[in-house]
Amino acid sequence: MSDAARLRLNDAWQQCQRHRHHLEHALTALRPLLPVSAAQLALYDDEAVQDWDQFLLRFTKLQDTMGARLLPAVLDVLQEALEDRPMIDKLNRLEKLGLIEHAHDWAQLRAIRNQLAHDYPQDDAIKAAWLNRAVAAVAVLDATLARVRPICEAQ
Repeated sequence: MSDAARLRLNDAWQQCQRHRHHLEHALTALRPLLPVSAAQLALYDDEAVQDWDQFLLRFTKLQDTMGARLLPAVLDVLQEALEDRPMIDKLNRLEKLGLIEHAHDWAQLRAIRNQLAHDYPQDDAIKAAWLNRAVAAVAVLDATLARVRPICEAQ
């Protein structure tokens, strides 16, 4: 393993930890409001809207950073020669290594992330459903972080 590979991994890990910290802060504020309903969305005050905005920002940033930087860096440190392969090949290898539960979970995470980032629906029922999916999906992100932690924190 090269020093550059370890440095990329450490940087990606630290960035993920920052996003996860702020995501948890937003979730702490939002927990009394969960699960969210269409009726609740219409009644949110500015503070609740800001908490959801923070959640959405950190969820998308964490998912992006994990998929684009952390997981490829883990494979690089493990000397898995997949840098030029499609993401699905990387995910399948991570699954075989036991570092992610299921490769298809990442397609679901990406769909949630894309829905929240690019198509913020005006229909409150649809919006509430996607927000609830995102909150539930945090468990997948957390499980993945826990599985790669030993590699990321190894010296």
